[in-house]
Amino acid sequence: MCGIHGILHLDGSDAPRTLPSAMGAVTRHRGPDDEGLFVDGPLAMGMRRLSIIDLAGGHQPLTNADGTLVLVANGEIYNFRELRADLESKGHRFKTGSDCEVILHLYADGGEAAWSRLNGMYDFALWDAPRRRLLLSRDRLGVKPLYVWRDAHRIAFATEAKALLEIPGVRAEADPRAIAAYLHLGYVPAPLSIFKNISKLLPATTLVAEGGVVTTSTTWSVPSDTDHARTESEWVDAFREGMRRAVRMQMVSDVPIGAFLSGGVDSSAVVGFMAEASAAPINTYAIGFEGGPAEKLYDELPYARRVATLFKTHHKEIVVTPDVVGLLPKLLWHMDEPIADTAFITTWLVSEFASKDVKVILSGVGGDELFGGYRRYLGNHYLSRFDKFPRWTRRLATRASALLPADRHSKWLNTLRLAKGFLAAANLSFEDRYRSYVAVLPKPQVAQLMRSPVAPSPDALTDAFSRATGSDPLNRMFAVDALTQLPDDLLFLTDKMTMAASIECRVPLLDQDLVELAARCPHTLKVKGGRLKHLMKRALADMLPADILDRPKRGFGTPMGAWIKGRLAPVVEALLCPATLDRRGWFDGNAVATLIRDHAANRIDGTDAILALVNLEIWARLHLDRRSPDDIAAELEGLAA
Repeated sequence: MCGIHGILHLDGSDAPRTLPSAMGAVTRHRGPDDEGLFVDGPLAMGMRRLSIIDLAGGHQPLTNADGTLVLVANGEIYNFRELRADLESKGHRFKTGSDCEVILHLYADGGEAAWSRLNGMYDFALWDAPRRRLLLSRDRLGVKPLYVWRDAHRIAFATEAKALLEIPGVRAEADPRAIAAYLHLGYVPAPLSIFKNISKLLPATTLVAEGGVVTTSTTWSVPSDTDHARTESEWVDAFREGMRRAVRMQMVSDVPIGAFLSGGVDSSAVVGFMAEASAAPINTYAIGFEGGPAEKLYDELPYARRVATLFKTHHKEIVVTPDVVGLLPKLLWHMDEPIADTAFITTWLVSEFASKDVKVILSGVGGDELFGGYRRYLGNHYLSRFDKFPRWTRRLATRASALLPADRHSKWLNTLRLAKGFLAAANLSFEDRYRSYVAVLPKPQVAQLMRSPVAPSPDALTDAFSRATGSDPLNRMFAVDALTQLPDDLLFLTDKMTMAASIECRVPLLDQDLVELAARCPHTLKVKGGRLKHLMKRALADMLPADILDRPKRGFGTPMGAWIKGRLAPVVEALLCPATLDRRGWFDGNAVATLIRDHAANRIDGTDAILALVNLEIWARLHLDRRSPDDIAAELEGLAA
């Protein structure tokens, strides 16, 4: 696990030898154990290493026997032992015990097409010296991020965007198209980044730069065919064995490992299979909040303790009243891009806590997408019942929904919030219903917020639906999730926040084989009779108790909406005041003020939208105003005092 970075001069002129060191210094947190550099004429690249496998011998860059192939890689290849044995049987000789060395030998054996055999999370750069050919590649699900910048003569890459800002001539500028997309979805969808002229390489994509020409190709997608041949019991067995195999495979490590444990189905399943495979107690880590009713609603410690006791783990908890104001500038510096998902805060807090004991952590991220755990997956289920009501009743309910209050920090108001969202979308098409469920702000409201019209750009969800061609509605939604929210929100924040604490996070529920298995499962079995994750829960029925399997769903976030109405209100007011909005020139002050008032009055749940605006302003102070996280934190803490 590490960070990689480099630059290639497309015209063949020599690259600056000192640049990789400057880029690596910015991302030292990703790899505090080691540094590697390589320069060959037009190419200069490097890496920062967090040592996980082959601690002594895994120094990078890695090379083949004659030094003609050179690799810097970030991540882990989980099936490296099987691949290595096969390659050695063909005569390949390995120089290290590093898992990533198999990438070099696969390329030597069959070119980049052979990388289809890799099972792992990664981004890497491979230099084919005889051909003067640079290849960049990203894993299938986008667990590891990779940014790319180019002009007419150069192309550069880095695991973190801030490293690219070290290149002479690269300026930190906001992309208006990315701002609009960010306000719509709460994250910046690839290939856009919030930085103008810096893009994100899409998952399952390889970029090739050779002879001054740059091309990209995508080699994998979520399967679109549905398997109706298996019985429900056969699917249950397949899910159970798939999860067991994935967890065991991803436990390989030469350093201590642990697991995040919220007490939800996904993290509990991961911990259960880890405990089954381990002779020693598993290290587990959980987070809870101190405070009033809103904080208690997000406190999952009792469930985590229940699971920890069940599997006899070495369990540690952190109970926090986080200094959110002081944390935001620091965490957004690590994030590179603003995000409206408060899970980035809790992920960092528990990662920093776990980093005192372990360097590798396993997480249940991806289980909701893979096995049908989101409430939006129940849209068709409830719609089929709603459609049985008389038309006049449905029309009246839809109109009345606009009057319902909305707040996610009380059980009653949260139920009304969900009902309001469902009724507002009931008459929309399948694709537009999905968009309404996942959007932070609808596009017309984004347009009202923006002071100036934004140049048209490809719409991430429209593009994803065009690529998700299957007929099964639930699996089609999963395919769209896998192209958008999963890599650009959940996996993105998981990578950035765990690496900010210098630990590696693995996501076994997004194992390639398990993903392909679950993607072919009929939606009538994944979600059955209104029961989310029906098949997964059946597969875990002998492992987890019913009160864990069927507990109410709660996201891994914070009571941010309540904080915005309370102790963060002065900070929100200052960051989004007319003077600041005028200075940036991005947003209409009246529209922003209306949004804040409607949230305060519970007319809408504006948590994500307001946080999106707040985080964007903090990002701008970091990168456009070039202020330090500590400086901004001191200013904001003064406002909150």
